[in-house]
Amino acid sequence: MPPKISIVRHAEGFHNQTRDYTIPDPLLTPKGKQQCADLSAVFPHHATADLVVASPLRRTVQTASYSFGPTLKRDEVPFLLMPVLQEVSDSGADTGTDASLLEKAYEEMFEGEDLKFDPKKIDRSQVTDGWNCNTGYYEYEFEKLSARAHDFRKWAFQRPESHIIVVTHGAIAHFLTEDRDSENPMIHTTYRNCEVRDFVFTAESTAEKADLVETKECKERRRGQPKKVEEYVVKEVEGSLHGEEVKVAA
Repeated sequence: MPPKISIVRHAEGFHNQTRDYTIPDPLLTPKGKQQCADLSAVFPHHATADLVVASPLRRTVQTASYSFGPTLKRDEVPFLLMPVLQEVSDSGADTGTDASLLEKAYEEMFEGEDLKFDPKKIDRSQVTDGWNCNTGYYEYEFEKLSARAHDFRKWAFQRPESHIIVVTHGAIAHFLTEDRDSENPMIHTTYRNCEVRDFVFTAESTAEKADLVETKECKERRRGQPKKVEEYVVKEVEGSLHGEEVKVAA
């Protein structure tokens, strides 16, 4: 049976706090770290989730580490970084650190902190040179974003695990799930910082066309919550947003 997928947006980063999207690969604020602690305390699946994957940007690696330490403490649970999960835009805040510098960057951001798991578990094998280029496969263009989201769903559909935690970013999350919760996922997200939404694959999904649907329990949990739309991209992309309406693919 294909796995359940829990999509998690990262906690508050300094770019969220200041609205300064030129900050390169920003870290979490103290408030963001507290959001992770709060999530970790109430997350009900630490004992059963069997894979954690995250965008290689520093704030998502921090969010995964602080929020799901009890999950990652279990020896059998891998912690895999996947460039396909990086955010959509080419702003400084959404551009990751060069692959050759990541090991040192992660060591510095966790220095002096008592993580609940061995940080050597963080698997950077997929984070190769050019992962943060914002061109080609990773270009800030609607069809390219839809394509890499499709690639991730196909990969996840074929995984042997039963429950995968996916720590990513607000905009690409809408592409991953093909939802219509954001009218324009190129510039808006309705995910709150550290919000978790649960999905399963549709009965019609195949290895070539895998699609996610939000669980009934998750929809009920969110029912009645005021919808918060956050605008996070301030730079338009030529040919994508100039007066055109962009909608999530069906």
